[in-house]
Amino acid sequence: MSIEWPADWANLTRGIGCVMCDSRRADADDYGVRIFSSENIDAALQRADIQRGYTVVLWRGRHITEPFELTAAESAEYWGAVMRVAEALMEYYRPLKMNYETLGNSVPHLHTHLLPRYVVDPAPGRPFPLLPQNGSEPKIPDADLHEQAEALRRALGGR
Repeated sequence: MSIEWPADWANLTRGIGCVMCDSRRADADDYGVRIFSSENIDAALQRADIQRGYTVVLWRGRHITEPFELTAAESAEYWGAVMRVAEALMEYYRPLKMNYETLGNSVPHLHTHLLPRYVVDPAPGRPFPLLPQNGSEPKIPDADLHEQAEALRRALGGR
């Protein structure tokens, strides 16, 4: 069985039909709860019960596929936010290690997956086996998710 890039890949890389560009900047959506926001960046603690503290940091400025497309100032803003959120996750969840995945193979829009790694882990010493979400993943109970999100917002100096 051969797997191919989507037929509309060229358009997606230019931002045409990009689900991340087209999404609203809601405090919560089907994927997660926002824990950090700036003019050009959102970070959301994910609803999918894939890994405790799994968070996605999303570039919200103009459509960008590759990090090198950012200006120097945008790059400092983006990576500074990624580091700030990662540090808050480390302090709150106390994992052994943090993984940073900036892939864009499924959705070609700049975003970074922050995946805390723990003693009990699905792939110790190897990359986290993260698959694209399809909505069928088990979800973190809403009360737990919002409690964690609120603690992280406080750690990040937010609401």
